[in-house]
Amino acid sequence: SCDATQLCNCSSMGLDFVPQGLTGKITVLNLAHNRIKHIRSQDLQQAVNLRALLLQSNKISSIDEDSFLSLGKLELLDLSNNSLAHLSPVWFEHLFSLQHLHLQGNSYRDLGESSPFSSLRNLSSLHLGNPWFSTIKQGNFEGIELLDKLWIDSGNLNQYEPGSLKSIEKINHMIINISSINIFSAIVSDLLYSVTWLEVRKISFSVPAEMQLLRVMSFCYAKKISFKETFLTDDTIPEVVSILEGMPKLVEVEMIDCSLLGTGHWEIAIQANRSKTLGILTIRRLSIEEFYLFTDLHTVKNLASLLTKVTVENTKVFLVPCSLSKNLLSLVYLDLSANLLGDQSLEHSACQGGWPSLQTLNLSQNSLSDLEMTGKSLSHLRKLILLDVSQNNFGEIPDVCEWPQTLKYLNLSSTQIPRLTTCIPPTLEVLDVSANNLREFGLQLPFLKELYLAKNQLKTLPGAAPVPNLVAISVRRNKLNSFSREEFESFKKMELLDASDNNFICSCEFLAFIQHEARIAQVLVGWPDRYICDSPLAVRGAEVGAVHLSLMECHRSLVVSSICVLVFLVILVLVALSYKYHAVWYLRMTWAWLQAKRKPKRAPPKDISYDAFVSYSENDSDWVENIMVRELEQACPPFRLCLHKRDFVPGKWIVDNIIDSIEKSHKTLFVLSEHFVRSEWCKYELDFSHFRLFDENNDAAILVLLEPIQSKAIPKRFCKLRKIMNTKTYLEWPLEEEKQETFWENLREALKS
Repeated sequence: SCDATQLCNCSSMGLDFVPQGLTGKITVLNLAHNRIKHIRSQDLQQAVNLRALLLQSNKISSIDEDSFLSLGKLELLDLSNNSLAHLSPVWFEHLFSLQHLHLQGNSYRDLGESSPFSSLRNLSSLHLGNPWFSTIKQGNFEGIELLDKLWIDSGNLNQYEPGSLKSIEKINHMIINISSINIFSAIVSDLLYSVTWLEVRKISFSVPAEMQLLRVMSFCYAKKISFKETFLTDDTIPEVVSILEGMPKLVEVEMIDCSLLGTGHWEIAIQANRSKTLGILTIRRLSIEEFYLFTDLHTVKNLASLLTKVTVENTKVFLVPCSLSKNLLSLVYLDLSANLLGDQSLEHSACQGGWPSLQTLNLSQNSLSDLEMTGKSLSHLRKLILLDVSQNNFGEIPDVCEWPQTLKYLNLSSTQIPRLTTCIPPTLEVLDVSANNLREFGLQLPFLKELYLAKNQLKTLPGAAPVPNLVAISVRRNKLNSFSREEFESFKKMELLDASDNNFICSCEFLAFIQHEARIAQVLVGWPDRYICDSPLAVRGAEVGAVHLSLMECHRSLVVSSICVLVFLVILVLVALSYKYHAVWYLRMTWAWLQAKRKPKRAPPKDISYDAFVSYSENDSDWVENIMVRELEQACPPFRLCLHKRDFVPGKWIVDNIIDSIEKSHKTLFVLSEHFVRSEWCKYELDFSHFRLFDENNDAAILVLLEPIQSKAIPKRFCKLRKIMNTKTYLEWPLEEEKQETFWENLREALKS
């Protein structure tokens, strides 16, 4: 399970123990998702160069004290989601290089009386907690001075001794997942000066009386506060906002997947303009059950003056009050994507005097439908540079629109535009109209540097004259099949052309002039496999300069014609050989043999018509027809024999006649002679009779030697006939007349048996 870099992946193999034979070469060992219950002293003894050990999602309940003794170079240890009921400091004593330790998801209730981590001087990230983790004591974190990330995950933490986390001098990112406000307040008291980014998860700020416990946060020096899956109400929001505003160094507030019970009627006045540092507000997927009753937020409008970057995404915003927009004096970035803004509400939100410093505006995935009205609503934004209105439904657009004079970047992708008009502002440097229904592009955009036309219906490259300064263009996933040298060379400043996933037909001429354009920094063609070019180097996204066409791709017509001629000649030769060597006849014989093998072993008694079918060579016909037939058919009682000359059905294929005659006869009588074994027809006859008769392991076959013959003279493919001649008695025709009567008596007895 180890690769060239000595990364050994043994995850999800159903292992009950750490595998044996681990060597000092291994650097990464993944044993996750197995059934290991115990880590023994000798299990990892030889893995002295191990850098990462992944043991998560097993059933580990016990670890020998010296199990990690030889892992002095270990940097990552993951013991999460196991069954450890306690943590021993001895486990980690010799892990001098350990930087990342994951212990969440076990069953321990506390960290012991002392610190399990006192010897981990290089520890950078620590993840603790489980549903039963309830106690943190003083000294549990002794020895840790600096952490990049500390994650305490325990909704049932109910006992925290003050000062337990105070020994850690600096924590860049602290994640707390607890439910108790009291415990949260006590933890924050120990982190006032040490934490940079405080992330709070799954806590409920719903009781106004408990908010006083959070007042300690006002003295916290954290620069960023994140609330995830947190619950707030109209009664607690004013206090929370007041606390956050009082934090002396707070720069960013983030709310993700939170819930707010209320409509924004905040009775307690929020003190404003206390914070001089808060500049970034991010709200994603805030759930407000009665969002349509939400107020105009006039109580917080004074808080907005210092905000420089605001993101309110997927929160069902349908209006930004004009008064609030006017107070966003410092705002340079606004993301209102995935909301419910319409044309009328945007006009009110971006009212005169609103967003005076705005440079970037994201209105993608809203309910805008009138591009002319959108441009007019934003035309007074004299500093707006980038506008994203993608994934709205504009459809047809007018010929004339009004836009901010400073606009340079416009994203109109996925807006159902079938045709571009002069509504597009001529000041643009970057234009994205991907994923529309465009069939052509001919806009006059003299300053345009980047053009994105992916996922449209273009069949030709845009003209270069209207976009003389174009540096990069993407026309991937259109319907282009080629473009001329003149079209290509008309782009004087082109550095990047992405034309992958089109219908290009490879040709040496087309490829050659692209490869020799030294001024082109990168050209992507990437012929898909379903089209004509299937060279291993001509793949999706490959640089054209690296593609080398094969003989097949350069001279397709000649190669295809040559292959067709060659195939025709091969077929002609096969037909001639088949005719000469009777291949069709052999095929019919094979088919008949297969049919014979599938038929029932014996015919019903009512279908038996003959006492014996006689198989003989034409050279022996005189003896058979004039002597043997007369002797047997005129005997008393007479025998009825089946002869091919007399009894075969005229017009029926001879092979079918042979098979039917054998099936309708009690016995098969073979008259063997040198002529018989040399006869081709006798050989075929034996083919279709022996396989059937001898497979039944009975005495239906009677052998008569008309003349002495050695068994080795019989063809080897008649192995069963050779075996019978070597193991069973057969009748031999005597030349002496006195012995011939005995021969006939024996033959008649054989036919009667």
